[in-house]
Amino acid sequence: MKIVFIHYHLKTGGVTAVLRQQVESMFHTSDLLILTGVPPDTSFPWETVHIPGLGYDTSGPNKFEPQKVAAAVLKAIRLKWDGGCDLIHVHNPTLAKNRNFLKILKALQKKKIRLFLQIHDLAEDGRPLAYFSDDEYVSDCHYGVINSRDYNIFLKAGLKKEGLHKIFNTITPLNFKATGALPKNYVLYPVRAIRRKNIGEAILLSLFFTHRETLVITLPPNSPVDIKSYERWKAFVEENQLDVLFEAGLTHKFSDLVLAAKFLITTSITEGFGFSFLEPWTAEKLLWGRRLPQICQDFEKNGIRLDHLYSRLNVPVEWIGKDRLFETWTSWVRKAGALFDLAIDDTTLKNAFEKTTRKDIIDFGLLDEPFQKTIISKALSDRGNRDTLIQLNPYLSNPGDVPNKDPLIQNNSKAIVRHYNRKNYRKNLLDVYTRVIRDTVHQKIDKKILLSEFFDLDNFSLLKWSFYAEK
Repeated sequence: MKIVFIHYHLKTGGVTAVLRQQVESMFHTSDLLILTGVPPDTSFPWETVHIPGLGYDTSGPNKFEPQKVAAAVLKAIRLKWDGGCDLIHVHNPTLAKNRNFLKILKALQKKKIRLFLQIHDLAEDGRPLAYFSDDEYVSDCHYGVINSRDYNIFLKAGLKKEGLHKIFNTITPLNFKATGALPKNYVLYPVRAIRRKNIGEAILLSLFFTHRETLVITLPPNSPVDIKSYERWKAFVEENQLDVLFEAGLTHKFSDLVLAAKFLITTSITEGFGFSFLEPWTAEKLLWGRRLPQICQDFEKNGIRLDHLYSRLNVPVEWIGKDRLFETWTSWVRKAGALFDLAIDDTTLKNAFEKTTRKDIIDFGLLDEPFQKTIISKALSDRGNRDTLIQLNPYLSNPGDVPNKDPLIQNNSKAIVRHYNRKNYRKNLLDVYTRVIRDTVHQKIDKKILLSEFFDLDNFSLLKWSFYAEK
């Protein structure tokens, strides 16, 4: 099997890690070629060709013509194989990080190239600036998704079961040796601290740690917008003398940080696959924090127990002001809708907001950074306010306290190794590739239906949908 992989870049990150896993799974049984818009920033020991026109757009108009980029792709393939490849596996093709990308893929399709398009992230899921507002997504090719939520949504949006495939990622167990671990009393959030990881909630949780544990966060973000939010969180922590340590992963080995932690947490409000719900257990560590039901359902069907996690963190609306919240919330709903060319009437807005703030409480994860800081400041200013939060969220009385912890860890670790191992992953990939090569499909995505499934006003998070603009 001759397989070409395409991604915008090979920089360190989630999609690049998955691509690396796929290459490692397949290189013994297939002939592989990787095409990328940006060369790898770390060792990538497989044949790689740099084609600049495949990378993210830079400022100003895109200087690369789609037809020429497609021709460069074909040239690279034919230099390796006279007879061409069996298929091209493309990662995240529906994100308009490169405004020519869909045109490039459609040009390749006209040259009878079989395409397999794998979706990790969607513009419709809170990324309006990465949305292809004018271009239709590539039709009559196979698609792959990384969770059942997206699988069901794409079926609703027009794809067929024979042309849509689940590719659940593989997990590399964190089989660390305990030498060199840090003898410190802390709880670890092993994350690159982008906005969607909901750092404010992790800080709020730390106020309730029962044994004076330090909250440790491993890595800073990379993108300018996320960096602004992150730096303001660091300043907030310093101003309030909170027991939080940032960027520990820059000065300590990740394995040491994991092994020495009392337990690990997650407060993310959105995930694609959800590595964070699986990896900690393989290091025999308890995971505690926010559960994302639509993501975790896949894991729970495979026997991984996550029912000790919470799905909401309720806070009083009066602490931030209902009128102020309504004004901010409706403003961002309208702005986000406009970017997707959606008009939303006043009645729909009012009804959705009333549902979101029913009983005068709201989920902390739906708030942006200024509102979150107001809530944390309220909790810091008065012990009675912290008691109020415990009444609304009983689990805050003892974070990380889970009955029968050791059997839970053993159960989850074994289930993860059993279901998400490299052997199963390779078998699934081979099966999908075989069907992509063998089966011609006629299907297209209805973008309006796809958007309607993600643009959910009943779960509209300012942290996810608003642009960071804190003064």
